[in-house]
Formats: sequence, C-alpha cells, structure tokens
Amino acid sequence: MELLSEVSVIPDVDELISVIKRQRKPKRVHIIELFLDDEVKEAVWEHFDLAEGLNRSDPFYTLKKQIKIHKFLGYDVFRVDIIHKDFFKMAFVTTEDTTQFSRQHRGVREWTEEHGGPIQSWEDFESYPWPKVSDIDFRSLEWLEKNLPANMGCYDLTAHILEMVSFLMGYETFCYKMVDEPDLVDALAEKVGHFYMEYTSALCDFSCVSLVWGSDDMGFRSATLTSPQFLREKILPWHHRCAEIAHRKDRPYLLHNCGNLESIMEDLIEDVGIDAKHSFEDTIMPVTDVFKKYGHRIAILGGIDVDFLCRASGTGYCLGTGNTVANYMPLENFLIMLDEGRKYNLEFR
Repeated sequence: MELLSEVSVIPDVDELISVIKRQRKPKRVHIIELFLDDEVKEAVWEHFDLAEGLNRSDPFYTLKKQIKIHKFLGYDVFRVDIIHKDFFKMAFVTTEDTTQFSRQHRGVREWTEEHGGPIQSWEDFESYPWPKVSDIDFRSLEWLEKNLPANMGCYDLTAHILEMVSFLMGYETFCYKMVDEPDLVDALAEKVGHFYMEYTSALCDFSCVSLVWGSDDMGFRSATLTSPQFLREKILPWHHRCAEIAHRKDRPYLLHNCGNLESIMEDLIEDVGIDAKHSFEDTIMPVTDVFKKYGHRIAILGGIDVDFLCRASGTGYCLGTGNTVANYMPLENFLIMLDEGRKYNLEFR
C-alpha cells in the first residue's frame, strides 16, 4: 500500500467554515466526513505508525490520538463522540461482521430493532428513563477547549429526531402508531426534539465546536421513510429550531440525511435553513447533479468520485465519501480518495 502523497495539508478550520458558508473559493480541497469508524482510524494509526510521542497512561490519550489521526489525514474538523449509543436505552439486533479485512473486523455488527422498541404505549412513555443534557459528560470538550490546535475544530452529531422516535418505537411499530396513536408519536417527537435543542445549545457553548451537524436519516432509495407531510409537520420544525440555535451562535448547520429526499429538499433549504447537505448515493442522484442543482444555495459535502473532483470548481464543496468511512471499506481505497485531494492541491496551488 502506498503512503499518502507528501503534500503539506495544514488544517484550516476557518477556511473550511467559509467554504461551507459559500463565502469564498478555497485555496485547497477540504475534506470532511460524518465520522470514521474506529476500526479504520486504528488501521491508519498502525499502518502509519503514529503512536510516537503519546503515552497510553495519559488520561487524555484517546483525545490526543484522535487529534493526531485526523490532523495526519488532513481533516480540519472531527467528531467527538460525546453521547454514546447507550445514552438512550434502545433494543439492538446483532449479527456477524462480514468485513473481509481482519484488522478492521469488529466481531459483530448491530443495528436498532426495527420491529419494536422500548416505547410501545403511553405507560412505556411515562416510565422510560429519559436522559437529560445535565447527565452528559462534557469533559472531553472542556479539555479540547484548552488543547485543540487553533486551526482545528470538532463537533458531535445532534438532532436525531426522526431516527430516535423510530428507534424508540421500532420503525414498524412507529408506522402503525402514526395512524393508530398519533398523539403518542407527537409526544415522543416533542420529548426528543426538546432534548436535541438543549443539546445543540450546549455544544455551541464550546468555542472548539466549529459547526452544528444534524444527523437524521429520513429516506431510502426511492422515497422518504414517512410521508413528506409528516416530516414537514412533526420533524423538520425541530431541525429548524436547531438550525436557529446554530445560526444565533454563528455556526453553520449541516445536515446528514440518507435516502431520496427530493420531495423535501426545498423545505430543508428554505424552511429549516440548512447550510450544507451530506450523504449522497449515485443510484438516487449523483453528487455531480446535486451540486449543479443545489450548489448555488447550499454547500454539498462528500459523495465524491474522481471525475467530479477533477472538474468541480468554485465554492461550496468539500471532499468526502457519500456516507461514512465504514470499517468494511478497504483502507487503501479510502487513502486513494484522500490522496486525490492532495494531488489536486499540488497541481493547482
């Protein structure tokens, strides 16, 4: 496996934010990802022997390691996982991880139970151990506030509104409840929405948090997961409120959204007020077409192929995958994508 090109990539979070806000043409290709799977980061760490200078007994070893990995790869910002997956109590299903790359293997793969979750009734809703923002451990951000390099930023994901409502009920049950018990669905959305508004505000209290990244899958390959009208009435208003919080605190509001969302794109841009959209799939709409259609209104993040990288110009684009850097992605392929960005920088700087 070849190493990354020896092209200097110095993080510049301020320029990244200006690209996301479409304020000026960047001096180089900026890269951004929702997150990198832990197994991929570990593979990078080992392959490039990045451990020198760090002490495993250091209480902030993990954070220092994250900074070093992302800085080495050329990222301006990276995710800090503040809210862990067990913060909301949910039901999970597991199966064998079929990743073909031994050092990126995690043993088992899990996802939320789609048939039924912990909340099936009003009684379940009332007895559920609802988490509070005051329960969250923000010590990682407190440390980063003082120690993150000035030219880098961080974020955590927020505003999992539709996702969390469907996770807590189970997607199948959720679909029935929208018809059979809409008041329960409304109450659940209200509870989840208020939590993520408060969490978004808390994140923005840290100057090291450079952007607000909402993450809420609302679609699949051919349509939205619910009717567009349900999303407009029950889900998108919460994203609008989170975007307002971000904008009041001078942060751009990014939205990761899987699936075919063409029916609500105008709502996302005009009503929610997103600054950037992430997650694209060629079978839905290639990122080249997305950029042509919406790139003059919002920034487009990821979804890259090399041809687009070579031909795209102007502001409002950041290089990255169409979704996340998953542990089943060949490490070499991931590095090739980053290397193309570095080569482009070398050719056109």
